[in-house]
Amino acid sequence: MTMRLIIEPIVRAALLEDLGRAGDITTDAIVPEDARVEAVIAARQPGVVAGLDAALLAFELVDPALRIERICVDGARVSRGEAVARIGGRARGVLAAERTALNLLSRMSGVATATRALADAIAGTKARIVCTERRHPVCARSKRRPCASAAAPTTASVSTTRC
Repeated sequence: MTMRLIIEPIVRAALLEDLGRAGDITTDAIVPEDARVEAVIAARQPGVVAGLDAALLAFELVDPALRIERICVDGARVSRGEAVARIGGRARGVLAAERTALNLLSRMSGVATATRALADAIAGTKARIVCTERRHPVCARSKRRPCASAAAPTTASVSTTRC
């Protein structure tokens, strides 16, 4: 529940930026209201999954009636083409949320994958990875989580690290 309180405002802001007041006008114009779809989110390349909670929340916020199946967890290593989640239900809801969901998931998984590579590179040494990047508060909150997911054994605590 605590994580949802942190990520929901970020996801809502991203959806608002993407859909604005008009919603997904292209989808509404060309996709029949009763159209149904089964979608799979799959990895485009090998990496570390992060941001799945935020991505799936985007679908839930746009259409609470969607069926959402989480296939893996944040921090999981995935291969190219490996399924991460499945979403089913009204096509309009899936299409309206997918850009925001994939942007969040891709960005955070990219950070987690890069962090994991660095953590692997320093494995067996006394080196530690710490967060030093300063960004807009919304970006900072969303970027700490993938770093923690990817490199927990070799990073300073994200709750005590200032970034």
